[in-house]
Amino acid sequence: MIVYNVTVKIDKSVHDDWLKWMKEVHIPDVMSTGYFLENNMFKIMVDDEDGVNYSIQYTCSNMEDLMEYQEKHAPALQNEHTERYKNKYVAFRTLLEKV
Repeated sequence: MIVYNVTVKIDKSVHDDWLKWMKEVHIPDVMSTGYFLENNMFKIMVDDEDGVNYSIQYTCSNMEDLMEYQEKHAPALQNEHTERYKNKYVAFRTLLEKV
């Protein structure tokens, strides 16, 4: 199992809109690609005056599925997020392997 983890710090000024959009649009769009088995969204429990931090985790069966998702779907989905919340977030991605 591979977990594709996206950590996001979202500006407080757009937080409520972002959270709703993530739950109702973005995460369902990612899941509809068919590459992921499940997803989880966690609020990171840190004090941060500038924003709110989240970890969004998508689980897929293998690295091949993840690579195909990243090649075929990730650029458009990430661009949509970037355009909607430009200069209001910071994100980084990590890969985790269940052992």
